[in-house]
Amino acid sequence: MSAAVAWDVTPAPLRMPVRPTRPQLVSVPTGDDVVIRPAAPLRLTRAGRLAVTITVLVAAVVLAISLLSGGASAAVIDHATTVQSGQTLSEVAAAQLPQLPLADAVARIQVANDLAGSDVHAGQTLLIPAVG
Repeated sequence: MSAAVAWDVTPAPLRMPVRPTRPQLVSVPTGDDVVIRPAAPLRLTRAGRLAVTITVLVAAVVLAISLLSGGASAAVIDHATTVQSGQTLSEVAAAQLPQLPLADAVARIQVANDLAGSDVHAGQTLLIPAVG
């Protein structure tokens, strides 16, 4: 096989550069000539309906859990007491709820009074929950 046959020596066709098309101006009606068309109705796709359904279900579950847990943790208040000077929350719990273990009594007083810790000060009024 000769070298002339192995190589394609025919020239490639010339390509003309393509000129980009320019946008055309369009006349838009204004004023009284404008036609008001009603908006197209909203159409939900299958994925959209699924997203709405899941969102509503999650909101319903969260609402049900919050309602059920809120009523169960509400403590019935028996009476109130005032913290004396030098008295700690543990001492108040031991004096006011002697029938309960100390840790349980402290926890119940904390929940009834929305206390984050065991800090109390003299003159503070604490609600004492009923035991039962």
